[in-house]
Amino acid sequence: MPTVEKILEYFGTYTPGVDGAVSAFKFEYLTSLGFAAIVIFLGHAIVKRSAMLRKFAIPAPVVSGLLFSIVVAILKGSGLIAISFNVSTIQDLCQNIFFMCVGFGFSWKLIRHAGGKLCIMIAVAACLLITLQDVIGVLVGQLVGLNPFLALQCSSASMSGGVGTASAFGPIFIDWGAPESATTVGVTAGTLGNIMGSLIGGPVAAFLISRHGLKSDPNDKPESAVDGKINELNNSRMVSMFGMVLLLCALGMPIYCILDNIPMIEMPKFIGCLFAGAIARNVMEALNIKFYTPEVDAIEHMFLELYLALVLMTIDITALAGVAGQMGVILLVQAVLMAVFAIFVSFNMFGRDYGAAVMAAGNCGWGCGSGPNAVANEKAVMDQYGWHNVAWVLYPSFAVIIDDIYNPIFLSLFGSIFAA
Repeated sequence: MPTVEKILEYFGTYTPGVDGAVSAFKFEYLTSLGFAAIVIFLGHAIVKRSAMLRKFAIPAPVVSGLLFSIVVAILKGSGLIAISFNVSTIQDLCQNIFFMCVGFGFSWKLIRHAGGKLCIMIAVAACLLITLQDVIGVLVGQLVGLNPFLALQCSSASMSGGVGTASAFGPIFIDWGAPESATTVGVTAGTLGNIMGSLIGGPVAAFLISRHGLKSDPNDKPESAVDGKINELNNSRMVSMFGMVLLLCALGMPIYCILDNIPMIEMPKFIGCLFAGAIARNVMEALNIKFYTPEVDAIEHMFLELYLALVLMTIDITALAGVAGQMGVILLVQAVLMAVFAIFVSFNMFGRDYGAAVMAAGNCGWGCGSGPNAVANEKAVMDQYGWHNVAWVLYPSFAVIIDDIYNPIFLSLFGSIFAA
């Protein structure tokens, strides 16, 4: 008869608490994925039953993921047990596959349809937001007595850049004279930014849509539904497209290698996958190579849902509890800046129409968190109010590309001013 300890080994690793520490249990990856599935199911069930959540277009995994992380925090805070999950590799996989699929939707045909003016406006708005985040962040940091590098970690490094950029710049800032906590502060700010971006985007879009009486164009449909037919997923096409997705993600690595080795610039891995998807899509169109959009769309949505569930369910709220005061003030200012910027700058620059409102929600997503948040915000808004193809396909990928080029450059140059 196996002992309890032996049975537990099938589900993860138990670490007894010593010297007053809380006992810990880390679930292995399959069990962790089971919890992620529960988060996905629960999120959709909650949103389906809540008119308010649907009205403000809050992404389903964000709702249930936060509730899940609160339960985990209560268990740890009460001294019962500290629960964690083995999901880092799977989370990285989901993020890269998702961004490859986003990049694969980046067609030059769509850019020509959207117009060069909109692309320029998106690029200008992205660079302006990043600049404002850092300048205002450092100024507020000086007012509350916070180290300028820590202020930058609470600004575009973690807001527009997300956890990945904040993690990359932590060691750089420490080498320049920042406190040893620079990386921790950046990761914490990025985690909070993910939450802020998810919670701000939907309400901002709902406000703009209501105030200006905006409506979606019923003739504007997803690429997979343009012909008016119901595109049933096909097993052989799905296997073919999934193989293509994996191959293109692998081909994104040499692109990432080239970009990441540009001096003074830090690039996240997923940007290589995004470029690989965009390049492959346009090459395949030019050479008339057949691909299947419905299957790629299905893969994209699956991995986005799973990625968001994994990110939100693994947030350690207890680690955030001790980070308050000066950092909290800057993050609050950044949240207000993002909402005001989206309403008064992004919406106006992007055309003051329904698509501009959807893109404003996406702006809140990547501007206060990450690229997947931008897409999740837009998807939640469009699920409630209607489709907009340019906002869905063009905006997230193009804005993230501009962000991942300009943000590291500006952070490096602006941060060097405060180097010891």
